Amino acid sequence: MPPAVVDASATSATDALRAEVRAFLAEQLAAGSFTPSVDAWLTRWDENFTAALAARGWLGMTVPVEYGGHGRSFVERFVVTEELLAAGAPVAAHWVADRQIVPSLLKYGTEAQKSHFLPRIVRGECFFGIGMSEPDSGSDLASVRTRAERVEGGWSLSGTKVWTSGAHLAHAFIVLARTAPVDPTDRHAGLSQFIVDLRGTGGLDIRPIVSMNGDHHFNEVILDAAFVSDDMVFGEIGHGWQQVTSELSFERSGPERFLSTFVLLASAAENMAAQRLSYDVDLGRLVARVAGLHQMSAAVAGALQRHDRADIPAAVVKVLGTTTEGDIADFADRHAGGDSHHAELVSRAVDQRPGFTLRGGTNEVLRGVIARGWDCDDDRRSNRPGRPRSGRDDGRRLRRIPRHTFRGRGA
Repeated sequence: MPPAVVDASATSATDALRAEVRAFLAEQLAAGSFTPSVDAWLTRWDENFTAALAARGWLGMTVPVEYGGHGRSFVERFVVTEELLAAGAPVAAHWVADRQIVPSLLKYGTEAQKSHFLPRIVRGECFFGIGMSEPDSGSDLASVRTRAERVEGGWSLSGTKVWTSGAHLAHAFIVLARTAPVDPTDRHAGLSQFIVDLRGTGGLDIRPIVSMNGDHHFNEVILDAAFVSDDMVFGEIGHGWQQVTSELSFERSGPERFLSTFVLLASAAENMAAQRLSYDVDLGRLVARVAGLHQMSAAVAGALQRHDRADIPAAVVKVLGTTTEGDIADFADRHAGGDSHHAELVSRAVDQRPGFTLRGGTNEVLRGVIARGWDCDDDRRSNRPGRPRSGRDDGRRLRRIPRHTFRGRGA
């Protein structure tokens, strides 16, 4: 969890940066630029706020200078994003682009794609969505049915994507599609990715998915022979699964996986201190869990900086973090009282709660990913082949976190 008090004169670069971001947020709050909200990184789209962040160099922080970026570290970016999330700031406009499109472009994009998109993302002028999930394919992405067929000069895409956040406002999204028939021996083969223009592509229909509380941030995107030119193939044809796995590490490991309800936790603490809520020691337990998740997520940021494998640690952060977010919502819902803003935060948290453990891969699926990943790690380190295991063996492995999983110092 961010330090409770930050000394602006601290010699640590990250402490100074954290203080700078907090000062900016205090100014924005005083000016009435935004109202802190639960799940603001997903539901609060504010392009003016995004522009203000870009003007301060807080978008595309890890983008190399030659692509218009700032060449800063993953840990520095972690500090900025953590503060924005803790404040419940409206960062949805740039969130997907900055979180996973930037590192994905740097890793898989062509020079032309990097030169075109990265400077615009850094300036807060280009917003992205993600086209992975489908009506019958959520966590099991290997079952996607969207097809990409070779045509003259490019590809023709047909299929349906759902739960695409911000598609009605974004400029482009990256679509996972099948470019070869399903291979029963390797369901993950034959998948590829494409960058699709959401504002100028023919054969594309964006339909709103309105939540029960009236919010509209999700969309259904229907592709009907939508043409994508060869220069918008993302990565390599047939390597879509490997690319998606890498991209999901960025999606699952970020501090938004445990700070979506932090503003509610802070409000509960303030109202409890003012005796507007009844005292409950569980508040301290939740604060301790968030503090531990801060250290774990910061360690993943360090691993990404070192280009270490981070998919399994990211999945652990996602499972534990989203569970904690839901527990914070449940805790606040059990305690009647508080001021009017607190009541609004509780209402939104309860509405959003079911999605915490679903998005980015369900926690049930990710527990299997974690179990398999740790088994593989153990087998590699011991230089012995895998062996059949009982359910009791798997349970024993799941109850411990290997020491190597989270390394490095927190931000």
